[in-house]
Amino acid sequence: MVGGVVERARWRDVFGHAEFRALFLAGILSVAGDQLARVALSVLVFERTESAGLTALTYALTYVPDLLFGPLLAGIADRYPRRRVMIITDLARAVLVAAMAIGALPLIIVILLLIALQAFGSPFNAARAATLPVVLPGDHYVLGKAANDMVVQFSQVLGFGTGGLAVVAVGTSGGLLLDSGTFLLSALLIAFGVHARPAPAKQVDEPRRSYFADMAAGASLVLRTPSLRALIALATIAGFYVTVEGLAVPYANEIGGGPKAAGLLLAASPAGAVVGMWLITLWPPERRMRLLGPLAVAACVPLVFCAFTPGLLPTLALWGLSGMASAYHLPTSAAFVQAVPDHQRGQAFGVASTALKGSQGLGILLAGLIADRTSPSLALAVVGAAGVLAALVAGTAWARARQGSAGTVETVTE
Repeated sequence: MVGGVVERARWRDVFGHAEFRALFLAGILSVAGDQLARVALSVLVFERTESAGLTALTYALTYVPDLLFGPLLAGIADRYPRRRVMIITDLARAVLVAAMAIGALPLIIVILLLIALQAFGSPFNAARAATLPVVLPGDHYVLGKAANDMVVQFSQVLGFGTGGLAVVAVGTSGGLLLDSGTFLLSALLIAFGVHARPAPAKQVDEPRRSYFADMAAGASLVLRTPSLRALIALATIAGFYVTVEGLAVPYANEIGGGPKAAGLLLAASPAGAVVGMWLITLWPPERRMRLLGPLAVAACVPLVFCAFTPGLLPTLALWGLSGMASAYHLPTSAAFVQAVPDHQRGQAFGVASTALKGSQGLGILLAGLIADRTSPSLALAVVGAAGVLAALVAGTAWARARQGSAGTVETVTE
């Protein structure tokens, strides 16, 4: 990257890019389709088996494959034209979801189709993530990613409700066919709204490697680059404060609330994140980069106060503040993508995504184990305190990396 301070981009400039509008709408459709599929498949499995365990397992399978297929398949976005990768994977997912709608299919086949569906999502997400900084230069990319992330948060808050209404209205098979339609529409948006570009070019003197050698090279790039290591470390702090989602229900019960209180608690962090992302886009780029570490710490501090088991309203405020501070993920991920050479962005995205999701899953698991042996409130406090310490370490590493890179990561010229 080229050093230099840039002016803060404006929303109208970002949405003035026709290619971004197509990618933005395609991303909305992808999120909506994922939420609809989760609801429809959960209902389908429960209707056939009447087993809560199998239903939960099916729901978990919509997340688990990302940990495996993320690093394995994300590199496809670096070896082939990314527009083509997005179109093909969208069409493949449309076919797979349509096949799931066939009522006579055995349940094991439906589950295998689900795993394949998630596998195709990895190269699509990597190709889309790697295309955005090409379409949006400099600080435009940060605002474009903010718009995308805010929509994702809103979709997660509202998606399950609208997905449930859709399944009630048209049935599980109809819901899956609607999901198939979202992937088809996404493919059309990308085909007609995104310019065709060749596969990312490697350096002239770089020999052509096998797919797995490229995968290893992407992981090696992240591990040997101090700034990228620090950004990954900051991203994985999410594994501490995301535990509020896993313990919302038992914590609500501990403070004397019920399902309604749990629902409000689950919405607090995403709602705070939306506000935080909007606020952070108002800051100059240099300030965002300087405050990554302090914001990571601030995202964990509110959890410590859960030890005092405050009532519902104070807890909503605490979790909302944690969500606001967690908006540091926006400039963190933007800096990560912009610091990686274009021909390795897909693979690096896979590494980062796997680290993030792995930390979140592990964090929720460990918090649950602590809660079983103590209480949800104490578990959140312990995890929050550990998160503060980890964030201090990650923030210090990032500050050192910024000094060592002489401003090459945090600022980008137009």
